[in-house]
Amino acid sequence: MDTLFHTRADAMTATSITCFIRYQIDPFQRNAFRRYAEAWGRIIPRCGGELLGYFLPHEGSNDIAWGLIGFDNLAAYERYRAVLRSDAEGRANFEMAQAQRFILREERTWLEDVAGTVHQPRQVAP
Repeated sequence: MDTLFHTRADAMTATSITCFIRYQIDPFQRNAFRRYAEAWGRIIPRCGGELLGYFLPHEGSNDIAWGLIGFDNLAAYERYRAVLRSDAEGRANFEMAQAQRFILREERTWLEDVAGTVHQPRQVAP
């Protein structure tokens, strides 16, 4: 997919699975995680993933962040992983996170998208 913005018709077929990444981060290194996430904003789409977004804590817990990446299927994810392994900026981003140690824990969960609920446009109230 070339864009995160879809029409209502292709929202039904856009992303079939989503990798939901839960990060426990060092709350004192929030800006380091922000830079890490911003880099993925360039890397993930280039490598074949549909970046749904990275999210920092705003209220409540101050050490939990999330990243969501969409794929058509697990085969598309495997292709993405192969391309990502050869991406110099991707490797550098991983290495920077390891060196600075702002990610304390990372968990991945695979979710099945519910047709008709993904990429729904906001409706303006009358």
